[in-house]
Amino acid sequence: MSLPEVFPLITDPFFYAVTIPAVLLLGVSKSGFGAGFGSLAVPMMALAVSVPQAAAILMPVLLVMDILGMAAFRKDFDLKLLRFLLPWGLLGIGVGTLLFKVLDAHLVAGLVGAFTLLFLAQRLLFPPQADSPPPPRWLGALLTATSGFTSFIAHAGGPPINAYIIPMRLSPVRFTATMAFFFFVINLSKWIPYAWLGLLDWRNMATSLVLLPLAPMGVWVGVRLARRISQKVFYRFLYTGMALTGLKLLWDALR
Repeated sequence: MSLPEVFPLITDPFFYAVTIPAVLLLGVSKSGFGAGFGSLAVPMMALAVSVPQAAAILMPVLLVMDILGMAAFRKDFDLKLLRFLLPWGLLGIGVGTLLFKVLDAHLVAGLVGAFTLLFLAQRLLFPPQADSPPPPRWLGALLTATSGFTSFIAHAGGPPINAYIIPMRLSPVRFTATMAFFFFVINLSKWIPYAWLGLLDWRNMATSLVLLPLAPMGVWVGVRLARRISQKVFYRFLYTGMALTGLKLLWDALR
């Protein structure tokens, strides 16, 4: 019996050429540094496999990254904010589950990309003042539900929720910790729907196991940077990541 029959992972060299950088980038983003870059992982992998397959392969990798991120920032998250965010994020997961086979993943990615670029344009053209009030809760609910939905479709939940959280001007560590706990719950809630939709097959899981050692590498680099960078520079990287993410997602949809 040959190795592909016993351990049926993907063997295409091009797949690993685009996936290894994508997983490392996702790990750095999971740590909070350059948050937004992680949404590029699925579009990058989609150069070699389908969007649903890329999303399924990343599931175990995301689980490890989320656990590492929570361990690194376990004392720094905003519990009150999390209590507001999680129900709406889980609602988005439910909507994504129901619509997964109806909606085209690239169309959803394009909508996320367009929204991300509009948010950045608004922030740059009309920067908030020091005494600006935080975004209204109804907007937070809408954006968080959208984040759960786009996270389910293409692991692209970062841009919508960033649009709500960034104006709160949290410290880099508090921002990172809160997002780590939020996405741990969101990503954990995807496992049963993904299995129900038939995405967690043995070939995808075997491929994911090969990629798992990359998870702590990216998170470790990002955690060290997040704890040593100033708030001003942190948000510059955040905006850059969101800009590149928005452009890539929009390009994929238009292409």
